Amino acid sequence: MIPSHTREMVHALLDQGVALREVSRLLRLSRNTVRRIRRTPAPSRPSEAPACDADTLEALRAAFTRCAGNVVRVHEALGAEHHIEVPYSTLTRWVREAGLRAPRRRAGEYHFAPGEEMQHDTSPHRVRVAGTWRTLQCAALVLAFCRRLFIAYYPRFTRFEAKAFLADALAFHDGACTRCVIDNSSIIVAAGTGPDATIAPEMVAFARAYGFTFTAHALGHAARSARVERPFYYVERNFLAGRTFDDLDDLNTQALAWCVAVANRKPKRSLGRSPEAAYLLEKPELGPLPPCPPPVYECFERIVDVVGYASLDTNRYSVPEHLVGARVTVYKHPTEVRLFHRGQCVASHPRLLGEREARSTLPGHHTTPQRHVRRREACTEELALRGRDERLDRYLAALKSRSRGRGQRALRRLLELQRTYPAEPFLAALEQALHYGLFDLARLEQLILRRVAGDFFSLNTDGDTEHTP
Repeated sequence: MIPSHTREMVHALLDQGVALREVSRLLRLSRNTVRRIRRTPAPSRPSEAPACDADTLEALRAAFTRCAGNVVRVHEALGAEHHIEVPYSTLTRWVREAGLRAPRRRAGEYHFAPGEEMQHDTSPHRVRVAGTWRTLQCAALVLAFCRRLFIAYYPRFTRFEAKAFLADALAFHDGACTRCVIDNSSIIVAAGTGPDATIAPEMVAFARAYGFTFTAHALGHAARSARVERPFYYVERNFLAGRTFDDLDDLNTQALAWCVAVANRKPKRSLGRSPEAAYLLEKPELGPLPPCPPPVYECFERIVDVVGYASLDTNRYSVPEHLVGARVTVYKHPTEVRLFHRGQCVASHPRLLGEREARSTLPGHHTTPQRHVRRREACTEELALRGRDERLDRYLAALKSRSRGRGQRALRRLLELQRTYPAEPFLAALEQALHYGLFDLARLEQLILRRVAGDFFSLNTDGDTEHTP
């Protein structure tokens, strides 16, 4: 297909009286092509865009102010109120020519030497964890020279989480730059903004231990921390897209693997290499980590409640039962909670992250109150009676079923009767008692006495008493 500008040149040369053969030679076209172009009409030149007259300009200024600078709404308002129908591109040109919108300024560039600067920031992300959508804080630290990235997610982000994250990030980079640029949030900044910002004393002490200083960029000058701002979009569109997470630990494990395998190995056009390759140039310039990194923890005093728990961050952690009502010292670490009483560690729990009103109970801390369980094993008296006679076993089972518990008191009385009286009268009386359903042991003894009276006692029915030596 012949380009439009070539067609315009053919028509222009032919209109000037240049021979067809010469046009073919100059433009390196075949004569048939030149003839075909000559037979087609010359392309019409686009008409100049309409200018904005005084009345239209006045209506444009009023609509621009009323619509708060939204040119799309201005385009709709001019058509609805003043019946001014112009292409959107023409309207934007009128806005620029009228000076209603400031022209774009040329963006600058920041260049950093190896080991000179690192940048830290956070961004809220919607993440699906364990089948539920949650808003988590994504914290990032980027080395400004090589763009090496480290990210981690937290349910909330306070100074405690900031110190825990920076400790993990600096361990990942195996060193620290001399300056860390941050925004003006109150997490690290205690007062002021930009160059006048006052860094919180505990964060100053933390940075001093790792050999760097915090610097807040000017308010509204987010481009100053563009090295860490831009990766957040990449994290949302690449790392979070299509991934599922079982819990917060699984999320951070996958985030670390993504940083190592994807984000830091992908070549960047501005670097001409991957961040991991550029990191080899920056690593010798990083400040070394301290031999003994400062521990990250918070300390609280708590009173153990009546059910044997100490509360921390809306969650409760168990302590031994004998410490109910006692004062304990709770040390909160990034992944662990330790409880001390009088200088001795009485409990160590894994920290409950991303949960509310949850409990962590260690085995052996709380004895479960047990209701009295009725003992069902045979007592000594039952063992002494059982197995002697079939009638005795039947009476024994019936007597026990009508007694409370194991029936030990009734069995003890029955054993006394069995040991006191002869076997035949005793068993005969049991058989009679079973026949009539008699389980009153006092009346059972009367039945036994009636049977043994003539054998052991001399009964005088006439009233005479006879003594037998």
